Amino acid sequence: MWQIFSRFLALGLISFGGPAAHIGYFRKAFVDDLQWLDGKQYASFVALSQFMPGPGSSQVGFAIGYHKGGLLGGLAAFLGFTLPSFLLLFLLAVTSAQWLEITAVQGLIHGLKLLAVVVVADATLSMFSQFCQRKTAKVLMAATAVAIMLLPSMLMQIGVLIVAAIVGVIVLTRGEDIVPENPPISLDYPWLILFILCLSSSLFLIGQDDSLWQVFAQFFQVGSLVFGGGHVVLPLLEASVGEYITPDRFLTGYALAQAIPGPMFTLATFLGADMWLESPILGAIVATLAIFLPGFLLMLVGLKSWHSISQRPHIAGALAGVNAAVVGLLLAALYQPVFTSAVKMPVDMAMVVIGFSILKVFKLGIVWLVIGFASLGAILTLI
Repeated sequence: MWQIFSRFLALGLISFGGPAAHIGYFRKAFVDDLQWLDGKQYASFVALSQFMPGPGSSQVGFAIGYHKGGLLGGLAAFLGFTLPSFLLLFLLAVTSAQWLEITAVQGLIHGLKLLAVVVVADATLSMFSQFCQRKTAKVLMAATAVAIMLLPSMLMQIGVLIVAAIVGVIVLTRGEDIVPENPPISLDYPWLILFILCLSSSLFLIGQDDSLWQVFAQFFQVGSLVFGGGHVVLPLLEASVGEYITPDRFLTGYALAQAIPGPMFTLATFLGADMWLESPILGAIVATLAIFLPGFLLMLVGLKSWHSISQRPHIAGALAGVNAAVVGLLLAALYQPVFTSAVKMPVDMAMVVIGFSILKVFKLGIVWLVIGFASLGAILTLI
């Protein structure tokens, strides 16, 4: 468990760039470097997370931990990856954020955002090589990227994944990598029952009192409804807790959540601390656990059987289509918000090109890239 926790903790400290970047970091660390799972297994976890509500990249991390060490492994992965952003946002909620105004700190963060461009570009290229070998898959990838770039929304994302799955069933079902048998499927229904009970309770508790259960109910509902993770959670959170927090304070929390590494869903940490002033740490813990819990419960419903499910011919074809679409989603995310929020000047693009070249040619470890980009980013802002 310690190995899983420590590996995800290290990634939680440096994973800037949002869900797409996190998927890139996970792939490099656990598929390329540690080889805890192969590329096909990893892609199946990514595809499953796309169809589940909740924090997409954290769900992938949870699945990797579960694959390596069972339920405790999944919890260790979640705790390690989430702990840095949780602690930072809690401290920023109860203190001031003046240190973020320090020029060197801003430069360090900017350097790590540029590293996120390199990591996402590498992940996109690797997944394209693996899952877009057929013409149909390439067309699905390109169409997905174009659709998301032109009409970015949660509904569009869900729509293109559904279309990709249908096209995959029709066109991509036949292939040498498809297993003809129908392996048995056994879902973990206790987790589904627990999810339904929690959701039903949260619906009943909304507006009933001002206890911590109310805080839990509000954030659990948001976690149950948001597809796509990341920035998609913002409007739902604002609608759910807007009456308890001023708009200025809400936007401050959102800005801080973007400025630190780790999952965007830890914005709940900042908001929970603000909502429960009697004990900010308790409010932060309850809100954070509540917003992550639905996605993890639903992942547990299908994780054990996901490999068997994905081996069924038509489902395997649908999965091939979804994998191609996921590459398109990564490509769209590489442009917006990863590239557009990081590359502002020619020197930024130069750093991205140099970093990508070093990564592909010299296979430099992620730790050294983090040190290099963070240091160079801080130095350039002081010149």
